[in-house]
Amino acid sequence: MNQQVITRTDEQTRDLGQRLGQAVTGPLALALTGDLGCGKTTFVKGLAQGLGVSEGFHITSPTFTIINEYPADKGLRLCHLDLYRLGSVEELACIGYEDMLETDAVVVVEWPDLLKEDRFSFDMELAFAYDADYNRVISFFAYGQTGTNVLSKMFS
Repeated sequence: MNQQVITRTDEQTRDLGQRLGQAVTGPLALALTGDLGCGKTTFVKGLAQGLGVSEGFHITSPTFTIINEYPADKGLRLCHLDLYRLGSVEELACIGYEDMLETDAVVVVEWPDLLKEDRFSFDMELAFAYDADYNRVISFFAYGQTGTNVLSKMFS
């Protein structure tokens, strides 16, 4: 199942992320692709709201920390990774990403190519781009039953 949405403001991008978070019922792995500054972290801020992450947490890009982790509702954790600064699959082991793949995690990965190279399976990929009018075009691609179920619930 695939879906495409155009957002014209940061608020609309956050709202879309929130809708996805509200549709999540269990562990999920998301790959976020797109150029720098195209709205991936803005989307994750909304996702965190939808998952019930406390407003006391300031959701930021983990560009320099590589991983940010937040407790969420529904017995879940939000694990937000940014692999932009990593250069090899071997570095993945050093950051302990495998520890996040426990049954209670919603794992969101910006710049996911290294994990794909490591044959990591994502439930969904979101591709962020701009159109000619600088609106965000966010394309959702569901892989497998888990991703399809979440996407169906989100857009029903």
